[in-house]
Amino acid sequence: MNDDKMNILGSLPTPCYVIDEQALIHNLEVLQYVEQQTGCHILLAQKAFSAYHVYPLIAQYISGTTASGIFEARLAHEEMGNKQVHVFSPAYKDEDFDYLTTICDHIVFNSFSQWKHFREKALKCKNVSFGLRINPEYSEIETDIYNPCFTNSRLGITLDNFEENELDGISGLHFHTMCEQGSDTLERTLKVVEEKFGKYFSRMKWINFGGGHHISKPDYDVERLIRCVNYIKEKYGLEVYIEPGEAVAVDAGYLVCTVLDTIKNNMDIAIVDTSAACHMPDVLEMPYRPFIIGSGDAGELKYTCRLGGPTCLAGDIIGDYSFDSPLNIGDKLVFTDMAMYSMVKNNTFNGMPLPSIYLLKADGQTKLLREFSYSDFKCRL
Repeated sequence: MNDDKMNILGSLPTPCYVIDEQALIHNLEVLQYVEQQTGCHILLAQKAFSAYHVYPLIAQYISGTTASGIFEARLAHEEMGNKQVHVFSPAYKDEDFDYLTTICDHIVFNSFSQWKHFREKALKCKNVSFGLRINPEYSEIETDIYNPCFTNSRLGITLDNFEENELDGISGLHFHTMCEQGSDTLERTLKVVEEKFGKYFSRMKWINFGGGHHISKPDYDVERLIRCVNYIKEKYGLEVYIEPGEAVAVDAGYLVCTVLDTIKNNMDIAIVDTSAACHMPDVLEMPYRPFIIGSGDAGELKYTCRLGGPTCLAGDIIGDYSFDSPLNIGDKLVFTDMAMYSMVKNNTFNGMPLPSIYLLKADGQTKLLREFSYSDFKCRL
């Protein structure tokens, strides 16, 4: 990152998230290229990134959004213009389903029992396409909490439970088996999906490859993805949908914080004004260690320091980092890759204020998109 950008980020009041418009556009151009080369439809998975202020920008590059529930679907309908809105849920409430049929293009069911429950209503909807989520019982994800296909998963219909006589009115199949993985994983997965469920493809109009595709990462094999999509389209005549979240927002945002205090307890410790528990919960849930610009691993650079948040949770620890010089009160730190799974998952535990959200525009100007106050904490309760 150049000095000008660091100076801009360092001038903002903290804590704050900053969406990098230039980086976002880079990701979107990669996704648009895939659409252009294949004719497939790429959808933003809002569970990773729901910063609707930039939805008009996203809409210029890809086909629409996918939602995991009624509020995400409504947000896309309201903020993404006339782009497609898809939704999947493990189970729908009756009143939610009625509303979803008025704003969604595709609705995907998790089971045949859900399909049968809503089928009578569904068959009356002329402008909605209905699909089923399948579980090929194959995934290369090693962590169960992120693996939709782990043993006894509640997500998707396995081949043993697939009711081929109940497909009237179903137009597509959806599978989601990946998490931040490459097109080589998709290629291996497609072989299993095709082997188990390919006999039903002739009865379908579309197939959805789900999310977890790291399409815009530098080491991702985009051309292999294009071959995978074109293979399915040409062999079966199916429309192909892909619904990445990470690929839209990866490396397209920051979380800027300030050092509030420095203390010692066998090692140097800095208290910052951002919280792992509240503002980047995946640090504790995955867990993972976010990168800080100008830092190294513990012991790599001259001064090592543990960073902790301002809550009363003993485990509100961001991680151990090293720096060229000791941290001082008032120093600004910039965490990278903080656009996805941060704003959508943050919380106000312990009465922590939510970080403001800024847009760093391609021309170097910053725009405040949203700031939060005490009322945001109080109204959630």
